[in-house]
Amino acid sequence: MDIVVAFPRSSEFEKAKSRMDFARLSYGVLSPDPGYSFVGAPALICDPYGLATLQSRDEELIAVAGWVDRKLGTVAVPQRPPREFQEDIFGQAVVMFLAPCMADVTKVRLIAHISGDLTAVLPYLNTEIRSACFNAKSVFLTFMDKHRLITLYPRRVTIGKADDLVDGWRTFEFLRVLANSVWARRAAIPPSYDMKSKPPALEIYERLPRTNCKACGERTCMAFAIRLWRGEATPSQCEPVFSPEYAGLRGALIEICRGLGVAGAEMDTVDV
Repeated sequence: MDIVVAFPRSSEFEKAKSRMDFARLSYGVLSPDPGYSFVGAPALICDPYGLATLQSRDEELIAVAGWVDRKLGTVAVPQRPPREFQEDIFGQAVVMFLAPCMADVTKVRLIAHISGDLTAVLPYLNTEIRSACFNAKSVFLTFMDKHRLITLYPRRVTIGKADDLVDGWRTFEFLRVLANSVWARRAAIPPSYDMKSKPPALEIYERLPRTNCKACGERTCMAFAIRLWRGEATPSQCEPVFSPEYAGLRGALIEICRGLGVAGAEMDTVDV
């Protein structure tokens, strides 16, 4: 099966490409140019042996953002240059993490660091996006883009349930344009610091082990998800998520709970 390998920067992609050429291995290239050139770097398409070659400890270290099985995506990279803004509050995005989404393994999860700072624009986005969940104290804004869960922080963006890497680039570009467009119109937008809504309890449930182990005191994981959604429980009460077996779910669960302002979520330190 083909694998898509993502890199944080084009320079790392070039190093990977050179290693594949030296080893005389076949590969393909997935490019964000021109339409997503502000939010992505070229990716390699290779087989598992090619991935192992890129990860060889006997060679120079190559920074890899992650890899996922290749899917035939439905989103094409636009052939027009990306929109530019005179005052760019978002800047460029660097994909630092790519992996299958724990809530739905047919989707992918991405984390990108941005060169701008979204702190000032988040209250305006909270006004513009009716379904947004804003946490002014911790400076997060979470909302759903169809099936994708998006969380904006001052200097990074996370996407859950993206269809594939190209769909992730598309979403980052959508957010770049949205943030800059709203910032350009901020004089006509009253900023909102209110937490207007919360993501549905089902989104929390999908980030739980779903074993119904009852360690949290509830009979089912759905019941515990509802308690979290209501702010009546903390993530650490789910003992399996804080065990090695389900550690992969931990970041996604804490991230959505932080966006909700759930008590105790801020104390559970994990890189999300």
